Amino acid sequence: MTDVPTAPALPDGYEISADATRVDAARVHRWLSTDAYWALGRTREHQDRAIAGSLNFGVYDAASGEQVAYARVVTDRATFAWLCDVYVDRAVRGKSLGTALVAAVRDHLEPYGLRRIMLATQDAHGVYEKVGFAPLAEPDNWMALVLR
Repeated sequence: MTDVPTAPALPDGYEISADATRVDAARVHRWLSTDAYWALGRTREHQDRAIAGSLNFGVYDAASGEQVAYARVVTDRATFAWLCDVYVDRAVRGKSLGTALVAAVRDHLEPYGLRRIMLATQDAHGVYEKVGFAPLAEPDNWMALVLR
């Protein structure tokens, strides 16, 4: 990666972990299936399969251990990654937790030597730009097969 911005500091009282055993799957499912435009109505079975097949990251309240944010990455750990399902609980938004989480994910993936990390967003471009994401230089080169 070149010219990558410095990761923002995680606010005091929070910690980020890539330990999948810490993920509160019920909470993540509730967040995504009821409050995330891209996953509304997603079944718990589908969410559990997505978690099982991905790298998972959480932000946790350091005192209580309660999960307050989530992100997952689908990757071959060699050439490509897709960052998805980034969600910050409404009760803690505005504390830069999302930006810190995305930066931690970026930094976690750096040793793999990936060529690109992709994502899609309707409304959070500013969060991702702070950690180095930019619009596609040649969007006409990309295609998608939408099955649902």
